[in-house]
Amino acid sequence: MQTRTRTKTKAKTKTLHFDIHGRVMIRVDAEAPAAAQLQSMLACFATDTERPADIVVDDRLEPMPDAGLVEHELAYTENSVRFQADRVQVVRDAEQWRIHGPGELLTSVVPVLDAAMVGQGAGMIHAATMAYRGHAIALPAAGGTGKTSTAAKLMRREGWSFMGDDWAFLAEDATMLGYAKPMFIKPHHRAIYPHLFEGVRKPLVPSGLSETVGRLTTVVHPYVIRYPRLADFSRRWSPEHRMVDPGTAFPGREVTTSAPLAAAIYIERFEGSRSRIVERTSDWMVDRMLGNFHIEMAGFSQRVVTGLAATSVLPWREHFAAKGVVLSKALDGRPCHLLQVPSAYSADEASDDIVRYLEQLLPSVLDEQI
Repeated sequence: MQTRTRTKTKAKTKTLHFDIHGRVMIRVDAEAPAAAQLQSMLACFATDTERPADIVVDDRLEPMPDAGLVEHELAYTENSVRFQADRVQVVRDAEQWRIHGPGELLTSVVPVLDAAMVGQGAGMIHAATMAYRGHAIALPAAGGTGKTSTAAKLMRREGWSFMGDDWAFLAEDATMLGYAKPMFIKPHHRAIYPHLFEGVRKPLVPSGLSETVGRLTTVVHPYVIRYPRLADFSRRWSPEHRMVDPGTAFPGREVTTSAPLAAAIYIERFEGSRSRIVERTSDWMVDRMLGNFHIEMAGFSQRVVTGLAATSVLPWREHFAAKGVVLSKALDGRPCHLLQVPSAYSADEASDDIVRYLEQLLPSVLDEQI
């Protein structure tokens, strides 16, 4: 009995467990190079509870005898794909996904997590998600639209709580499942999150250079993540942004983990001179959510989806059709809108308009649903 207890304790110290809303369990080898990044980015789902893993992450590649080849890019079997240059392998079994590689693997985990969650009736979306008077509001948008600035301004108002500023999961029963991962605070957020810039902090580039540095970061990212120590150093000391826990960004404020969806408002920048909002169908919103999530993933995440589809390990038709059905069920009967904000607006100006339109729209929306 004592021996078994010691063995179990030892195993726990070597394994990280993440419970994604009771639907998908992720197990990460704590000694794998990917562990540090995943521990940070999945911290809000960390658990000591052990259950059978739906996704396993480590650095031990599995044999692939008689693998087919797609030029020099991919090796594949009926249930696995190896991305040659990146030394990443994704294996799909009936009951489990396994991701192997010697580098940082968040960009591999995200598309696999999306696929696994779809199998459990929830699709991953790229959106700011807030709760208002106990109901979830989804604000899908491209990066740089003003989601993080909008979240800060909404959190200063009564009745609002934070769910996430980047990713979330929308279940087919219309439950929004939050993802309060670390936030990326950039130089232009100084006026909106002033307390995060007080005291001695990591220096950030001037706002005028932020876009240039961001483009450079995007170019080198696929190469840096192959070397975890370099990637960790780059992430911690990049002058482009600071990683901040939501509890630090919104001290003393509530974080909501799940809530029934009340409305979805897609936010985009456009070349007009004034903001405007128009009603859209739920089918339109499903298409935008599918496309926006895919295009906002990191480049290698997109390659993972493409590689799995090209080798029929996860065919396009299977994945996108199943995810579309989940999102369609979730949005059925929920009001959907498109809110367009001039591209010339700063993040501060854009978020002011977004908040104004939300305050005008939501009371009537909630009155109809309550």
